[in-house]
Amino acid sequence: MARTSNTPHREILEAALQGLEAQKEKLDEQISQVRSLLGNRGGRPGKSTAASSGSAGGNRPKRVLSAEARKRIAAAQKKRWAAYRKSVG
Repeated sequence: MARTSNTPHREILEAALQGLEAQKEKLDEQISQVRSLLGNRGGRPGKSTAASSGSAGGNRPKRVLSAEARKRIAAAQKKRWAAYRKSVG
């Protein structure tokens, strides 16, 4: 008696894979459209970044501070805290 295999042929599997990949591309496109409407630039779902929450565009690149700018900001903050502590205490 001949033994038959329960697995589909390779062509059927390849066609199914192509169909699923096409559906995935369509879903990815729809997800990106919804994210752009929400202003989410691809971050974690449910988490809104400060830059994207206030802007309607949502296509701006992420802003990066230089090390020099971070040092200036830190120095200014230390100066403000020192003035506050002096006035309070």
